[in-house]
Amino acid sequence: MDSPPVMPSWLRTQLGGYLIAWEQARLDIMLADIFGYNALQIGLAEVDLLRASRMPLHVCAARTVQDDKADANARLTVACDNAALSFTGASLDLVVLAHELEFSADPHQLLREAMRVLVAEGSVVICGFNPYSLWGFRRCLRGQWPWHGRYLSAARVRDWLTVLGFEVQSSQFGCYIPPVESYEWLGRWKWLDSVGQLCWPMCGAAWILHGIKRVHGARLIQPNWREKSARARNLSPVARKLGSSGLSGKASGKTGET
Repeated sequence: MDSPPVMPSWLRTQLGGYLIAWEQARLDIMLADIFGYNALQIGLAEVDLLRASRMPLHVCAARTVQDDKADANARLTVACDNAALSFTGASLDLVVLAHELEFSADPHQLLREAMRVLVAEGSVVICGFNPYSLWGFRRCLRGQWPWHGRYLSAARVRDWLTVLGFEVQSSQFGCYIPPVESYEWLGRWKWLDSVGQLCWPMCGAAWILHGIKRVHGARLIQPNWREKSARARNLSPVARKLGSSGLSGKASGKTGET
């Protein structure tokens, strides 16, 4: 279930800009504290979600690379299949999945590929749509992107990450405004963002998860057969001196009595 080519047009709508503004603000804060060398973005190739990352190399994975459209951010764009990423194992420090799981034919395989290319203690950041939200109800009407995807809850994706060996560090929810296309109505419903964070925080239209790949190493501790056996403890010189003086005193006392 791949995303159709109408996705860029939806991102230019008022509702699409509202979603990207919220996700970009949260990712700017989150990615600034994730250190490493190589970062990969999968999904939403039209938006530079890695702009706040301090890693020297930013790569964007896309299904096709168009030579006639140069990337304004001068990012390295690689054409590859999400089910088989064109990267060697343990070569990336950060992978950002921007709304790819809900539109992927095999989301489990995509997560397995993300785990394969990440180094130990590498980070994966996932952006997704919440089925238990006003946007999730809008999905029942179907339509173009993003209303035709198979939305996944943050709790389910968290379980998948745990099974794969990731440790979820944080989760965030946002975008509580109903899916209205008018800029005027977006302004009228703006108060729901502050109220939603307090009253129903897990019912936001979008969520972001941050997980770290944990690799638990094991080392077999064996006895050192070459090591010599420990010698018997000897009395210290002070103890020997005190012992000899005490014995001599007792002997002299007995001699005087006799």
